[in-house]
Amino acid sequence: MRDKDIDVTPFLRRTLDVRLARPHPSMPTSYQQQHRAGDLHFLKRLNRSAILEQIRRAPGLTRADVATQALLTKATVGAGVQSLLKQGWLREGELQKSNGGRPGRSLYLNDQHYAMLGAEVGVHGLRLVACTLSGELLASHHEHLVPTTPEVTAALLAESLQTLMASPAFAGRHCLGLGVALPGPIDPATPVLRRAPNLGWSDIRFLDLLSPHLPQMTGVWIMDNEAKSAAFGELYFRTGQIPDSLVYVSAGTGIGSGMVEGSHPPLISRGLQGLAGEIGHTILQPGGLYCHCGNRGCAETLVSGWSIRAALGIAEEENLIEAILPRLHEEQVQLTLRRAGEALGTLLLNLHHTQNPSEIVLGGSLVQLGAPLLDPTLAFFKAHQNRLLGTQRQVPLRVIEDSTFIAARGAAAQVLASVIHGPSDLI
Repeated sequence: MRDKDIDVTPFLRRTLDVRLARPHPSMPTSYQQQHRAGDLHFLKRLNRSAILEQIRRAPGLTRADVATQALLTKATVGAGVQSLLKQGWLREGELQKSNGGRPGRSLYLNDQHYAMLGAEVGVHGLRLVACTLSGELLASHHEHLVPTTPEVTAALLAESLQTLMASPAFAGRHCLGLGVALPGPIDPATPVLRRAPNLGWSDIRFLDLLSPHLPQMTGVWIMDNEAKSAAFGELYFRTGQIPDSLVYVSAGTGIGSGMVEGSHPPLISRGLQGLAGEIGHTILQPGGLYCHCGNRGCAETLVSGWSIRAALGIAEEENLIEAILPRLHEEQVQLTLRRAGEALGTLLLNLHHTQNPSEIVLGGSLVQLGAPLLDPTLAFFKAHQNRLLGTQRQVPLRVIEDSTFIAARGAAAQVLASVIHGPSDLI
């Protein structure tokens, strides 16, 4: 038996948790249970996954580079690359300079053959994307939506997805699947949205509502919390210098966060009941105002789209950002946003102390309010983040000014990761 038939890299011994996925009916849901030890098809596929993951994270590697970094033999890499080129996953680039041996060609993801779909169901709208393997947007759609029932939302989302798939940019591509990001905790064991307080939804099997409207769509189907999807995408689509861990904070109608750690693929922190990252429902003001969740003094009562609406008398059907921007000169607006900004800074500091990620990313619709909200947020975080350790080292805090499609793109990234590291026969 030749080396290329049995070479198994330790690079991918940890596989993606696909319990949240609803795959194509012909696709098994458990990666580890489908293969016995010595299954050559499984081993070859594992090697191809390792090759693809190396090139995805560091575009431009040669076959020799991949063999060295993935701990695979040159014969294994050669056979794997040839298969991935034939299947449309990779493309060859320019010849690299040689240090005495035979020059090799750089390798890149092929962004012309496959695509993933991602969608975010927000409290006030639907956001959809079609992505290449590299995470570039082929097409996108944002539709304002007044909060309604899960059934109506699923029908509207399916209609929008069909329109997106009919766009010229999507034509001729093989769809790997669909990821859906939702505004609430998802049960870690089953694809159930446990509660979305700002929508009034509880125990919703959203994919089951959606699938009858999309009978022709194949591939992996995934649903997850919107902040967790956003965090995953922000780390997974990163190339070059990749942080060890990342927290994404979503500041919109509600406040949420997701933390991922940079393994292969990144691991999402979920908690026993899927509540990890629900910072909007941590208590900042004991005995304070009632929150939509039923508790009092939650962070969302101080900083969230809905609490700002309540404080400034902005109706649910109005666009919050468009309603506030012309009123930034008003004293009440300035006071409301300053208090909300300080509360958001407190949440960022709490995440820094409890999660201590390598990088914090702040996004969400409230970021569009600009300096009146962000200045007190960033000032509070900067002033307090180093008091515990007394160090001068700053944790990077990056603000995404336009994060409209961040969660949808992250859901698409989860589809790609599930295909690369899961049981799919496409690799």
